[in-house]
Amino acid sequence: MASFDELKAKYNAVLETGHDVGLNVQNLNLEGDKLLIRGVVPSEHGKNELWDAVKAIDANLADVIVDINVQSGLTYEVKSGDTLSKIAKRFYGDASHYPAIAKASGIDNPDLIKVGQVVTLP
Repeated sequence: MASFDELKAKYNAVLETGHDVGLNVQNLNLEGDKLLIRGVVPSEHGKNELWDAVKAIDANLADVIVDINVQSGLTYEVKSGDTLSKIAKRFYGDASHYPAIAKASGIDNPDLIKVGQVVTLP
């Protein structure tokens, strides 16, 4: 039986993908002999990316339990180099979703966002 640390290392690519798609991890532990990854993402795109990463490691899910849900209204803090288009591409897989982020965040001019600003992911 693999340890928590061994399974976490095995599924590290999933956790890295989770970071890229805005995964908010709610639970990461050993449940029986399987690694439990439970959390929420802001979009179906993110959920699909996570499942692709899991299946690339073990399509049979022999030693992992994945419970990922989509939850709108999550937030993201703008980083240096971000644009609403880049944020939309990262979280939704499509840069053209930037107007929805602007609207949900009360941003009148999508070209004027600042580092540290918090945007809502609808």
